[in-house]
Formats: sequence, structure tokens, C-alpha cells
Amino acid sequence: MVNSKAEALGIIFPNSYDSLVPELVSERLMASIPFGSRYRMCDFLISSMVHCGIDNISIIVRKNYHSLMDHLGNGREWDLSRKKGGLNIVPPFAQKQVKMFAGRIEALESIKGYLKKQTEKYVIMSDANIAVNFDFNDLLNAHIKSGADVTMVYRKQEIPKALIRQSTEAMDLYYALGMNGDRVSKIYINPSEDGEMNFSLNIYVIERENLIRLIDEAYVHGYTYFVRDILEKQIDQLDIRGYCYDGYVAHIHDMKSYFEENMKLLEEENLDALFSGNQIYTKIRDDNPTRYINGSTAKNVMVADGCVIEGEVENSILFRGVKIGKGAKVKNCVLMQDTIVEDGASVEYVITDKDVTISSGKLLTGNDSFQVYVSKGQTV
Repeated sequence: MVNSKAEALGIIFPNSYDSLVPELVSERLMASIPFGSRYRMCDFLISSMVHCGIDNISIIVRKNYHSLMDHLGNGREWDLSRKKGGLNIVPPFAQKQVKMFAGRIEALESIKGYLKKQTEKYVIMSDANIAVNFDFNDLLNAHIKSGADVTMVYRKQEIPKALIRQSTEAMDLYYALGMNGDRVSKIYINPSEDGEMNFSLNIYVIERENLIRLIDEAYVHGYTYFVRDILEKQIDQLDIRGYCYDGYVAHIHDMKSYFEENMKLLEEENLDALFSGNQIYTKIRDDNPTRYINGSTAKNVMVADGCVIEGEVENSILFRGVKIGKGAKVKNCVLMQDTIVEDGASVEYVITDKDVTISSGKLLTGNDSFQVYVSKGQTV
């Protein structure tokens, strides 16, 4: 087995695909979107890396990163509060006439000096729009065994419709892989074909020094995207291998998928698939256990600590500190932290952001194809 603690460092791009969920990222980024009643999206990748011995992790933020900094702090919950390595949050390089990076090449160029000083041989890169309990050791071992220049992680599935439908003004690139054995023979950019494809999860392994060389060459030519402008253009020169992941993945690519991926966790088989492996760490909030008051009912719910339930809750995800008033009815909802549903209110197919109040007696209803979203701090 590879001693990944000494061999690999992690880099996470937390703003990727922000444009697909504009409602949720008005005051945060993709990596800090709440998920699964008490977690944030970044918790899954960071925890997976830590469990595999990767203790040097950089998160290259672009904008709206204050909520992420508040959530991660110094990395203590993930055992990443260290003098050497640990958790490194990299803000945009603030200097006159320097714009925020547009793609992965510019982001990596901004930390080139940092990369040169590190001692790890390999770099593992990932976006943060997936919730997955991933074995990075197995990926790293497969990469080393194959002798590849780059290894790309993919999953056999249909391309999410939301990615195909996205507007050209806010186009986020996505990829599918053509495979010849375990070698990537072609990279399809923004494919729209129906049926199962080798859909890239945007997780990559590459040698650190090789990455620096490729970024230097690409940056000089004004390139932007790591896959489109480096890997796809050099597919015949580079030995690019594919790593097929068949485990559970919650993929966030629009509001509907956010709702559906949360609701899937109400099914025991999905909950076990995501959480039965290594423990997923998150920020600790010291709070009381959830209280179910006499007369309340709860059926098929996922409830975090600190909640108080006096009414009826069914098929719903409740984050920390949610309060359901007497006579209130909550069904098929995702209610984020400190949401209050007052006495007699009724909500169905609703997503509330943090600190939302649904006033007494109010009726708020969406449906299974369109969920009502209430933004942070609003009172309805």
C-alpha cells in the first residue's frame, strides 16, 4: 500500500458549478451548501481525503467564501489544524489589474509557488459538487500501478439533464470519456447524447512536478480549462487513464437535484451507501438532542440535533435547530438550520435556507417537479 500521507496532497475547487444553483450560492459557494441534515458539501471530500492519510489540503476559493471559512475554521474537526500542511484556504490573489481566476489553470497558476515548495509526489484534485465517501488510497494505488500521467475518475451514468440545459451565458464544462481498455482515448466536452456514458466526476491524480510543468505551458498560451485546454489537446501525448467508480454519489447540478439527493437519504440503502464507510466529519455545534413534544408525529425523517418538533413531520430533512410549531405540518421538505415553522403553518415540497420563518397559519406548497425555495433570513 502507498503511504498516501507522504505521497499526495489534495486540492479542492469549491466554486465549480456555482452558476447551476444561483439561489443557494448568493451568500456561499458550492462547497458550503448544507447537505444531509448536518453536513456541508465539502465535508465529504475533506473527510475522505483525511481518512486516506492526506493531511495537506488546499481549497482555492473564488468568491462568497466567508461561510466556508466559518464552517472549516482551522480544520480542527478534520484533524487538519497543523503547523505543517493541514488545511489551507487560498483566497483570490488580490492585486491591482489581477482578475479573479476563470478556470482551473489560472487557479493553479496562482498557487504555483506553494506547489513548488511541497514535498508530496502526487496531487489529487476535485470539485466540490459531489457528496461521496471515496477511497483515495485505492485511486492513488491504481494511478501508480498503471504508470499513467493523469488518472481521471468517471462513473457510468446518463449525463444530468440540468447540465445539458444550462444557458450558454453561464456555461460550466462537463466531460464524458471514451475508453480503450483503461486508457482514455477521447474526451467529449459538454456531450448531450442520451444513454449511459462514462461521465467524469472531475477528480484527477497527477504527479506534482508534471502538474506544474503543464500549468506553466498552458498559462503562457492563455489557456483556461485544465481538461479542455490541456488533457483533451494532448490526449495522444499524455498517458491518461480512467478509474471507474461505482459507489454512491450525490451529484448537485440544479435545485431539483439538490432536493432529490437530500430526499434519497431517507431511503436506508442510500444512507448506508454514503455513510457506512469512513466517518464523515463536520463542524461541531454543541446543542441539545432533538425533542419530540407530546402530540407530535414524525415519519420517515432525517433530523439533526437541536430541533424541537411539536407538529407533524413526514418525508423531510431537518437541519440543526429547526422548530416545528404546534399543529404545523411539514411534508416532503428540506429545512435548513434554524428554520421556524410556526403554529398551524403547513409546508410541502419546500426548501428553506437558514434562519427562515414560516408564519403561523401560512400555507406554502410546491410539487415534486418544482420545489418552493425561501431564501436566507426571510419571513413568509
